Amino acid sequence: MGYAVIKGVSYILAHTPDILINNGSAQVAARAKNDPQDNYLTNIGTHLRPFSDVVSYPANQCYIGNITPQQLSDLPQPWFDIKESTAAEGKYGEIYSQEHFYAMLSHVDVFNLVCFTAEFIEKYHSQVCHHALYGDTDLLAGHQLITRDEVLALHESHQAEVLMLNGEIIGCVKAAHDEDENLSAHIMLENLCTKASGVMSAMNLKRQGIDVADIDYIIECSEEACGDINQRGGGNFAKAIGESVGCVMATGSDVRGFCAAPAHAMTLAAALVKAGIFKNVMVVAGGAVAKLGMNGRDHVKNNMPVLEDCLAGFACVVSENDGVSPMINTDIVGRHQIGTGSSPQAVMTALIAKPLKDAGMAMTDIDKYSVEMQNPEITKPAGAGNVPESNYKMIAALAVKEGQLERTQLLDFVKEHGMTGFAPTQGHIPSGVPFLGFGRDMIMSGEINNFMMVGKGSLFLGRMTNLFDGLSFVVQKNTGKQAAQFDEAQVKQIVAQAMRDVAENLLNANK
Repeated sequence: MGYAVIKGVSYILAHTPDILINNGSAQVAARAKNDPQDNYLTNIGTHLRPFSDVVSYPANQCYIGNITPQQLSDLPQPWFDIKESTAAEGKYGEIYSQEHFYAMLSHVDVFNLVCFTAEFIEKYHSQVCHHALYGDTDLLAGHQLITRDEVLALHESHQAEVLMLNGEIIGCVKAAHDEDENLSAHIMLENLCTKASGVMSAMNLKRQGIDVADIDYIIECSEEACGDINQRGGGNFAKAIGESVGCVMATGSDVRGFCAAPAHAMTLAAALVKAGIFKNVMVVAGGAVAKLGMNGRDHVKNNMPVLEDCLAGFACVVSENDGVSPMINTDIVGRHQIGTGSSPQAVMTALIAKPLKDAGMAMTDIDKYSVEMQNPEITKPAGAGNVPESNYKMIAALAVKEGQLERTQLLDFVKEHGMTGFAPTQGHIPSGVPFLGFGRDMIMSGEINNFMMVGKGSLFLGRMTNLFDGLSFVVQKNTGKQAAQFDEAQVKQIVAQAMRDVAENLLNANK
């Protein structure tokens, strides 16, 4: 069938500062500890950004495609001091306000778990009930009403998670079961947020000219899991998202692998299309509530805004070769095998050096590497350093070791084949996929010929194994050759003609 191609990519952000305070794991842990000497929760409110600052933030503008990674790297830091007026809509997607995200929560809720106060509906309904991508659909149609006192009573009995807006109670997410902790209010809030941000990502594929009705398989690859007491991670986010966006011809399933999941999902999508099983596969992921404010304590300590204030999502469509779109070369796939080991050199050798060497390529033959693209302005204050830059230096050092690069060229390699990080630290979100949109466009315009997406994951976090994880693949310029299509009618015609020829030959032989 030939290599599969990348037809379109979208990215979204949803500004959720109140969910950050109430449900982000770092803030929940601080609240549970209840240390009178800890002023973090008291001070965090003064470090939250208004929506206008979230929209103007250059790294966010890069994520939705309004500026390139190169343009971002040319801007002076700190980026959070840059507050120029910019658009919430971008080439690849959109940045949503918190009130609009709440409308989406209601829209994707099919079990009447999301409730709002009459005051919220009265004030915001006209502002958020419609969106251009959803046509005439009222996103708040069928909304459930609740009073503030009812919210507090449910929260007190652990049957609801409070929804707040600008510090005011405006609704809640109720538990889906009285006893099953897998359907608790906290889990339902997390899962509905993942679904809502996944739906928003899928709908934004329309900006790339994608008709979601053509999708026939969906792979969801976020870090959450939905299920009940009998099957805690049974799923299925993929079909739930597909149902909400109108993928009426699709089926699908969920793939989990911590931060490496998107790399696995993209590889699986390419394989399914190349095998001819499905024609159009959508890979999609929503955001992770737990990661909101994950490094907030360090941001507050450094007197800077809490930058992890957005849920993120992405969607990508992998399709049959159209002779134009960039191809996913599944003959060059790097994999972290069980016996690989977890040292940085072993990991980079398995994911990058070995698959390229097996394909007769040097590491310098790849124009761009998309690694863990975390925004360094988020990670450096927390002591994690510049994650993308560290990855690029390791790749360059390995190229030097392999004799493909001079030691004096190491920093030049980082600059030429790498890029600045710009993605929010939402676990799976930064892991290679943020560059898919830019990489696709750069190949289409002739700026580059190829790039390699590298996804890595920490399986030891699940306490089932100490193993590391990783997968990589190469995306390259389309050769313009499409796989020959199987023409059943033509085959029947050829077979029939062959049978006539045989019969005629037999008759002639008997004369």
